[in-house]
Amino acid sequence: MLKVKTRVPLLRTAVIPGDSEDRSSSNPREQPSSPQAHLPQQASPRRSTASHFPLKFFLCVHIQNHADSVWLAFQVDHYLVHYTSNKCTSVDIDGPQGWAPEIPQCWHQWKIGAHRPNNPNAHGDFLKINRAYEVLKDEDLRKKYDKYGEKGLEDNQGGQYESWNYYRYDFGKWREFAKEVDGLLRIGAVNCGDDRMLCRMKGVNSYPSLFIFRSGMFLNSLDAKEIYWEIIHKLPDFELLSAKTLEDRLAHHRWLIFFSFGKNENSNDPELKKLKTLLKNDHIQVGRFDCSSAPSTCRDLYVFQPCLAVFKGQGTKEYEIHHGKKILYDILAFAKESVNSHVTTLGPQNFPSSDKEPWLVDFFAPWCPPCRALLPELRKASTILYGQLKFGTLDCTVHEGLCNMYNIQAYPTTVVFNQSSIHEYEGHHSAEQILEFIEDLRNPSVVSLTPTTFTELVKQRKHDEVWMVDFYSPWCHPCQVLLPEWKRMARTLTGLINVGSVDCQQYHSFCAQENVQRYPEIRFYPQKSNKGYQYHSYNGWNRDAYSLRIWGLGFLPQVSTDLTPQTFSEKVLQGKNHWVVDFYAPWCGPCQNFAPEFELLARMVKGKVKAGKVDCQAHSHTCQKAGIQAYPTVRFYAYDRTKKSIWEEHISARDAKTIAASIYGKLETLQNQEKRNKVRTKPKTYFGKSYRKMCSLCITC
Repeated sequence: MLKVKTRVPLLRTAVIPGDSEDRSSSNPREQPSSPQAHLPQQASPRRSTASHFPLKFFLCVHIQNHADSVWLAFQVDHYLVHYTSNKCTSVDIDGPQGWAPEIPQCWHQWKIGAHRPNNPNAHGDFLKINRAYEVLKDEDLRKKYDKYGEKGLEDNQGGQYESWNYYRYDFGKWREFAKEVDGLLRIGAVNCGDDRMLCRMKGVNSYPSLFIFRSGMFLNSLDAKEIYWEIIHKLPDFELLSAKTLEDRLAHHRWLIFFSFGKNENSNDPELKKLKTLLKNDHIQVGRFDCSSAPSTCRDLYVFQPCLAVFKGQGTKEYEIHHGKKILYDILAFAKESVNSHVTTLGPQNFPSSDKEPWLVDFFAPWCPPCRALLPELRKASTILYGQLKFGTLDCTVHEGLCNMYNIQAYPTTVVFNQSSIHEYEGHHSAEQILEFIEDLRNPSVVSLTPTTFTELVKQRKHDEVWMVDFYSPWCHPCQVLLPEWKRMARTLTGLINVGSVDCQQYHSFCAQENVQRYPEIRFYPQKSNKGYQYHSYNGWNRDAYSLRIWGLGFLPQVSTDLTPQTFSEKVLQGKNHWVVDFYAPWCGPCQNFAPEFELLARMVKGKVKAGKVDCQAHSHTCQKAGIQAYPTVRFYAYDRTKKSIWEEHISARDAKTIAASIYGKLETLQNQEKRNKVRTKPKTYFGKSYRKMCSLCITC
């Protein structure tokens, strides 16, 4: 039975004006074309609650969140036609009811009834109801009608009037405003239609009315930006610290301090007031200090102009000055990074000239873009090397004399002070390369050769030793670029190739004796042979670590085994060893580049896994049988006491260390599986003897 609700939550209603003629002037049951004639007859119900509507047409769209049902109700004379989802019910207000299962059928029946001959307004009525039906079917039109009423269906979209639903659902400007003040204010809304008493108590007489309930401020603007800036300007300023309270406050908490000189410098950007809220979860307090009230305090901190600094909870000893842009999110990122890093702003009072602990000091100038780009990388490196190396920065525009003392001629200049030893960093400005530089200082991978050590280690090397030597000069720019790559290459070749370097500026006559005519000169000294003293010079264009490593590995004797179809079947598929196999083609460029890497892999897994190579140009049938479709292809054939498949396990990596780690992981898995299998098959014992032996002796077994 149809229930017509006169007050439904989330219900939007609109009246379509129609003929005001009293519905009692005509009786549809006397019309043979009435749609009621096509509906099943039922018992006459109680008079419908919809019969009190004075107008002829009533449109109601109801969207239920839980069922997503949409219904349309309209009244023609004293018929009420009701659509729910895809079903239709036609109700005679004064007579029996029924329902037809499909909207099109019901709609068609109504159209027939609406065009009865004795109704002079039939065509106009039909157009109005048909328009309502079209609005119901079209989702966009329904939304416009729900927002703006009948004005939304006009050509100008009714943009001048925004209905209650607009504020209830779309909440346009409010949502923009909420994003702007995220983390600063909580945004709420009150529906004065539902909570009239609350609105009356607050003196709300027009809609919308905007309030800030911190102190009951009233806002007149409806623009998101105007509201935002009005609120920002009304927020309280940062806490002002005095010279008496500064040391005590900084000793117990982490602070972001704005230093000014006689005026509130941060007032130029009121948006910075958001910092107090945005840094609350990081336990960083925000304050300001007027240097004109205590010049000596700022002078001790070497603060001579407006700036901001992060103090790390250890008084005025541990702090870092911000040298980036003074905008909200740059300051926010700096504060969060700084309190979690271990970089300190240095001065004459704490410069590590005679410190027993090692320090990395960055000599910089704030106006230098590469210097500013390096500072975040130093913070990253300091968190990784905490407890092993201290990090500090020295502003050469403030401490010019100290920088001149250490002959700083370019910015940034990064130097490691390790008691009496001083090492200048010449690599790229990244945390990763700084870490590599520090690791190389601890465990040098490159041997600094003198004429004496060159003769002892290189010329008189053992029969199976090989060397790669870089002849360079410190003033040579290509040599400086090569240095970090040379050290990185040396670390990857540890245990395979000895790597050294000779300073030809210091040992000029020796380099001339060795016929070194250019810098850098890279030479490979292979295993000793009967040919006497010989070497190979590098003539490649690329001087990166990867290219140099591939070139050096190419001179090493082959460790892997060349496999034929017969040896592949006998040794790999039917043998009792683990194998890693490289399927390649001689004409394949990537195969040629990978060949030295595979030889390095063969040396790394030697003794645990055998390495082999299959030439797919010479043995195409074997490669086709194995399903090889690209070169190079690396596969691992593990021996686990079962018959090995020719497909086995594909390895996609092309780095020797990565492949070796993958193979070792698979071997560990096989060993654990073999241990579990042994535990399962081990016979139970009884008095030290297995059940099998007992069964031959025991009668009651």
